[in-house]
Amino acid sequence: MHGPPLIGWLLVALCAATGTYCLLQTRGEPPGPGRRVARAEALMGWGMAAMAVPSAVLDPRPWGPLAFAAVFGVAAVRAVGHHHLHHAIGALAMAYMAFAMMTGRPGAPGGHGHDASMAAGGDMASNATAGGIPVLTGALLAYFAVYAVRSGLRLLPMTDGAVTAAGAGAPYVGWSRRPELRHACRLTMAIGMFVMLLTL
Repeated sequence: MHGPPLIGWLLVALCAATGTYCLLQTRGEPPGPGRRVARAEALMGWGMAAMAVPSAVLDPRPWGPLAFAAVFGVAAVRAVGHHHLHHAIGALAMAYMAFAMMTGRPGAPGGHGHDASMAAGGDMASNATAGGIPVLTGALLAYFAVYAVRSGLRLLPMTDGAVTAAGAGAPYVGWSRRPELRHACRLTMAIGMFVMLLTL
């Protein structure tokens, strides 16, 4: 991705940690929808971490974006099949960012951005420069901003309830299965996706 390297590395660390936590959740989940959700979120976290590596350090073109697009295209189809709309939107957003990465960016290592799109002479190529298609990028930004706010609002009463229940001697729940941590992971990934779209 493009943007300040510090932001890129922070996203790498945050998304990798989130993906690892989601992967650990699969160990405590019985086979079924819960495990599928945890696997999908682990894939999303690790995919975001890989895509967030600053382009000055690792330029994945030409094959990296194609691999991202293929993996997350399949993930989107699977999510639709399991009726997980949010996961489908997230996977499609990742595939969309991968396609936008293929077009380059002015001043980016190995990228030609606007010059390459003008040489192609097509309107679609011109619209698919760094930042992708503005209307679609804006719609995805709005979606993940709303999802992040919604996740944050859902998280607040859960953390308050957890503290109260702990004080009342409620049964201990393993850290990998605490519902507030799951919502915190989803909040983190929504914010990460928002930032990645901004730095596209």
